[in-house]
Amino acid sequence: MKVEMVGKEMHEAIEEEEEQEFTPDIKKQFPAPVDNADIDGEELFVPPLNFAMVDNGVFRSGFPDTPNFSFLQTLGLRSIVYLCPEPYPEHNTEFLKSNGIRLFQFGIEGCKEPWVNIPEDMIREALKVVLDVRNHPLLIHCNRGKHRTGCLVGCLRKLQRWCLSSVFDEYQRFAAAKARVSDIRFMELFDISSLKHLPTSFSFSKR
Repeated sequence: MKVEMVGKEMHEAIEEEEEQEFTPDIKKQFPAPVDNADIDGEELFVPPLNFAMVDNGVFRSGFPDTPNFSFLQTLGLRSIVYLCPEPYPEHNTEFLKSNGIRLFQFGIEGCKEPWVNIPEDMIREALKVVLDVRNHPLLIHCNRGKHRTGCLVGCLRKLQRWCLSSVFDEYQRFAAAKARVSDIRFMELFDISSLKHLPTSFSFSKR
C-alpha cells in the first residue's frame, strides 16, 4: 500500500510539472529582477535557457529574464520574436525600450498532445520577420525554447534546404524527452512555396 501511494504521488508530481510547462504563468516564473553581479563585483553574462545561434544574426532561446539581459546586450539585438500569447513582463519590456529592441509577438498557445494546434499562418508571418535582415540581429523565443521555437526554426531550415532528418535532429536536440510527434508532422508538411522568393542566407552586422 505504501509503495502504491509513493508511485501515485510521483505520477501526480510529474503531471503537475508538465502542466506548468505548457501553461506557464509568466509573472510567477519571473517575479522580480535579480542582481547580475558575482561575488567579486564583476558582471556576469548569463545566456537564457536553451540559447543557441541559428544563423548569422539569428538566435534562439527560452524566455529571457533579468540575469540574461547583460548577455543579450552583447548581441546588439534589433528585434525579438516572441511566440507566446502571454503579455511580456514589465521588466522585459523596459529592457527592450532602453535598448531600442522591437518586439514581434505571435501568440501561439502552448498545448499538450493530442490537442496541439500550431497555426501555420502565424509561423508563416513569424518567418517573414526572421527572414528580413533589417530585423537582425534577432532572438526567437517562447517559454522553454523547445516546441514553438523549434517548429519555427525547423520551418526556416526547410527554406534553407536542410534535409528533413537534419531538421528533426536539431529539433530533438532542444526538445529532448519532450519531443512531440505533432511538431515533427507540422514541420514535415509545412509548405514553403510562398516564401521561396525571400533570402535565406544572412550576413551578420551589429547595429
